[in-house]
Amino acid sequence: MDFGLVLQTDPPASAVVELMRTAERSGFRYGWTFDSAVLWQEPFVIYSRILEHTERLVVGPMVTNPSTRSPEVTASTFATLNDMYGNRTVCGIGRGDSAMRVAGRKPNTLATLSEAMRVIRDLAEGRETDIDGTALRLPWVRDGRLPVWMAAYGPKALALAGREADGFILQLADPYLTEWMIKAVRDAAAEAGRDPASVTICVAAPAYVGDDLGHARDQCRWFGGMVGNHVADLVTRYGEHSGLVPEALTAYIKQRAGYDYSHHGRAGNPSTDFVPDEIVDRFCLLGPVAAHRERLERLRELGVDQFAVYAMHDAKEETIRAYGEHIIPALAG
Repeated sequence: MDFGLVLQTDPPASAVVELMRTAERSGFRYGWTFDSAVLWQEPFVIYSRILEHTERLVVGPMVTNPSTRSPEVTASTFATLNDMYGNRTVCGIGRGDSAMRVAGRKPNTLATLSEAMRVIRDLAEGRETDIDGTALRLPWVRDGRLPVWMAAYGPKALALAGREADGFILQLADPYLTEWMIKAVRDAAAEAGRDPASVTICVAAPAYVGDDLGHARDQCRWFGGMVGNHVADLVTRYGEHSGLVPEALTAYIKQRAGYDYSHHGRAGNPSTDFVPDEIVDRFCLLGPVAAHRERLERLRELGVDQFAVYAMHDAKEETIRAYGEHIIPALAG
């Protein structure tokens, strides 16, 4: 199992770079950041510094979207980083949540996302592609490689990830839901004539190592609110009891009253008071080292290739250190 670190690009950028350097020294292989241009600093500028100050770390957004950055600009940005530092980037992409909604826009359609994934991958890897009837190619790309990993929850999005994405990003660490969603992705891959095992599976969730579960829950409760934004969309689209989305995912948002993106992804987010302890425990990894290892071993058995640690809490360095000393050596490889 590989391990990644997920950060927000809060200033100063130097602190983000230093945490990523610490993560690489601790055995993490991936460095991810949020990508919401209004809420945080520009991640792609910071990626350049991270790549310059690390040797092997693969960096990318968790996740970008097809609208706040047009596909050809996204492709050129990734290709430039790869040309400068070797092929050490990955494109995490989705329909768009905070980046779109904070600017008063709706998330992209799946058709738009599908088109964007094709265009971004083709251009970044040096192939000619078609955009609205116009043939385009980045003539300077040589030996480019850009895996495109798609974030998804709902049945149609999971099917798209299975048919077209190089990897699938699931932003929660509940084994039951992970198993259900991996099966949906792999079934779609098989139906499309792909090798289901060729789709990399990445589970991303907050991890907090320590014995004070009450404090850890309060530091990570924001995550249930963030996931709740996507779940609310699914309930609107499919209905709460449609059978198309597991009730284990939808039931907890009944008390959700709204969401303030100014606190997005932050400990103490007042918009997440509706999230019960049970959901925090299921979606996140909390407690002593042994509890983390037990959950991660279960996720690995289900086919998870990477666990990406959301470190938006008051113990970033301690969590990175604990994973580097006690968890990554036992599970990596």
